[in-house]
Amino acid sequence: MEKVRARVRVKGLVQGVFFRYNTRERARELGVTGWVRNVPDGSVECVIEGDKEKVEDLIKWCHHGPPGAHVEAVEVSWEDYRGEFADFSVRY
Repeated sequence: MEKVRARVRVKGLVQGVFFRYNTRERARELGVTGWVRNVPDGSVECVIEGDKEKVEDLIKWCHHGPPGAHVEAVEVSWEDYRGEFADFSVRY
């Protein structure tokens, strides 16, 4: 399976609705690694690494997020796979 890395920016009502924690749980269920954090502009940013299909599944999930979130836009940029993460974490 092809390994990929994606940097994802999720915009909308995505802070204060447990978006980061739910993203971490979904990532762990899928077996992908990386991190998620709030950005000062009100968006959420993630870096996701793993099997292409699993990374794409998490990106699809980001289009709606957890209950309470209202996603307006998801921006994805593909980067070179680095394999630098042991797990998926919430960054502060």
